[in-house]
Amino acid sequence: MKIAMWSGPRNLSTAMMYAFGNRADCAVIDEPFYAAYLRKTGIEHPMRTQVLASQENDPEAVVSQITGSNPDNLPHFYQKHMTQHMIAGMPLDWMAHVRNVFLIRHPARVVASFSAKYDATTLEDTGFVQQAMLFDRVVEMGQRPLVVDSADIRANPRAMLQALCAGLAMTWDEAMLSWPAGGRPEDGVWAAHWYGAVHRSTGFAGAEGPLPEVAGEAARIVAAALPHYERLKAQALPVG
Repeated sequence: MKIAMWSGPRNLSTAMMYAFGNRADCAVIDEPFYAAYLRKTGIEHPMRTQVLASQENDPEAVVSQITGSNPDNLPHFYQKHMTQHMIAGMPLDWMAHVRNVFLIRHPARVVASFSAKYDATTLEDTGFVQQAMLFDRVVEMGQRPLVVDSADIRANPRAMLQALCAGLAMTWDEAMLSWPAGGRPEDGVWAAHWYGAVHRSTGFAGAEGPLPEVAGEAARIVAAALPHYERLKAQALPVG
């Protein structure tokens, strides 16, 4: 089975990749469309040159990579995808041939966390609009995608990951709850900039506290993203 996990930035996505990657029956890949996105947009992200040099830049070649044989012929292939990478012109038809899951997080937490790492935050950077669009596209393809809220995973990792595995018809594996400190071989080259907290971790962090306060442009971005988050939140796997 191929699992496409769709999230925006700063959304537990790397920890989820580590959880699935710690299964003996699952290969993982880290943001395979990142270089293609940078090439198409010309946007200046941290480590842009290194990212472009490290990955396939042609989106059609990326599709071939993620829809072909699973790495090492393992039963499952977990793909960490960023919704903001799927700009106009990116291929989407391949999504009909994988199981699609949408990982969501409250916009206030995303914007506060992303802004701490990257100054020029916009609504497009957060990926919420694209996430809702991709969700609708998958539904139009005849799939019933799964939705899971990162806050629910942090509050009860075992219960929520068991529910996710059940929804994917995967056997439960206790190895998903912890992983060795440090990086994984599959980490993107950009891990040096973005993954510090995850590299220091050996499992999921505890439940999150109150929502962070945001003001100015950050508050406007949160307000614009909130309806998209709330629409998918209504479809999320129940807690417990």
